Amino acid sequence: MKQHLKIDLGIFAHNEAANIESMLLMLQRQDIFDLPDISFRVLVLANGCDDNTVELAQQSIARSKHAAQFEVCDIAFGGKSRTWNSFVHDFAGDDSDFLIFCDADIDIPQPDALRKMIAFMDSRPQLIASSSRPVKDIVFTPHNLNLREKLIAAAGGTLDDWRKSICGQLYSLKGDVARGFHLPIGLPVEDGFVRAMLLTDLFRKPEDLNLIDVDETVFHVYRSERSVLALIRHQVRIVIGSALNAIVFEALRASDTPHTVLETAAKDPDWLGALCREKLPQRYGFVPLHFLTKRLSGFWSYTLKRKLVVLVGFGFDLVVYVIAQFKMARGIGSGYW
Repeated sequence: MKQHLKIDLGIFAHNEAANIESMLLMLQRQDIFDLPDISFRVLVLANGCDDNTVELAQQSIARSKHAAQFEVCDIAFGGKSRTWNSFVHDFAGDDSDFLIFCDADIDIPQPDALRKMIAFMDSRPQLIASSSRPVKDIVFTPHNLNLREKLIAAAGGTLDDWRKSICGQLYSLKGDVARGFHLPIGLPVEDGFVRAMLLTDLFRKPEDLNLIDVDETVFHVYRSERSVLALIRHQVRIVIGSALNAIVFEALRASDTPHTVLETAAKDPDWLGALCREKLPQRYGFVPLHFLTKRLSGFWSYTLKRKLVVLVGFGFDLVVYVIAQFKMARGIGSGYW
């Protein structure tokens, strides 16, 4: 381990008055504050708030024994990608070894979670990113669940390799790597975008999955959607965001200077919308077909029980796919049409 590490953690907080005090109290219990070889700082990124998130954060920090290591950044504009850019390029230290990105509405039950996440990365020099393992609240505390909630608790996580993903709720990046790129303003789904930038060096190299890994013992708890309609709405947002990411990826692959393209996209709020109006729809419409067919790979090799599960999942994906196509065609899916 480096003799002395500098770490900045950013809490992404948009109108989080209901959660910010509990989040700050939870962070103050992290044992990373007590390590003499680590300088640790927490920045509350209160972005575009019209509630009392800022005031509650300031009051909570004032009561903390670690108050000197906390700062509230009252940012006038909202949006996670804008706030990501501000955290990385404006508020975090230019010499920070690691940056940690944290949503304000999650729980981190383990007091050693942040220390273990950083130690895992620091002990593996090839890694540039690591995420905490996301656990649904109805899985972490499965009390008095109805049948629908039990099905939701059992579902999900079967399509993606979470060890090689970025979980936007809680993850860490090497500081110099994060400072090497920007996010376009207005991305609906930023964690998939960050992952692509990391694994391909802004599409200048082939994808290298060895750059991301996780300590499986580190986890956080998030609030699961508890109704089918809420799940559909959530997944529609994910699919639309991923479809927009794909359009940006095409532009970056076609550019000799992807870093400059992203710098422009981070300054111009109209950049993403203009690109999408130029490029969409394509031959498949607005949403690539693989978002519909992803579950069907290897279908004929499955057992009968597995086939039935996959078909139910395909039905859900079909509903999401149609809604996402419709929203994007009407110009209400992302706000850029």
